[in-house]
Amino acid sequence: MEVKLIINGTHIKFAADPDEYLLDTLRKLGYKSVKRGCDTSSCGVCSILVDGHLIPSCSYLTVRAHNKPITTVEGIQLEARKIGEMITAEGVEQCGFCSPGHVMAVYALMQENTHPSIEEIKHYLAGNLCRCSGYEGQHRALKNLMEVR
Repeated sequence: MEVKLIINGTHIKFAADPDEYLLDTLRKLGYKSVKRGCDTSSCGVCSILVDGHLIPSCSYLTVRAHNKPITTVEGIQLEARKIGEMITAEGVEQCGFCSPGHVMAVYALMQENTHPSIEEIKHYLAGNLCRCSGYEGQHRALKNLMEVR
């Protein structure tokens, strides 16, 4: 089935299987920031924006994204760098596997709420798992980032 995708502003026609997940499509198309984690929508590693909403791409069918804007880390490089620098400044950037998902979640949060409380940050990022950190440094970094903005 032919699907028209709008990935980071670029229009792409793609032949997708009816049961193909957006994670697999994006990886085939070269968007390597989208990682495979749990395949159950539990870890947040594959998070992207579809039509402005944060979604787990491992459980979102490609055909559902037909003609909708899709945003990956590759499409927000300046913002991603700023978010990454704030996390690194707190000393919590370790293996980096979860970073793209965290960056997308933070970016989505920044679009929705420019001055969240630490409780709102924790709630919004609850679905993004990191095996290397204790999350407190990440939360501090994001609170600092949101206050600077």
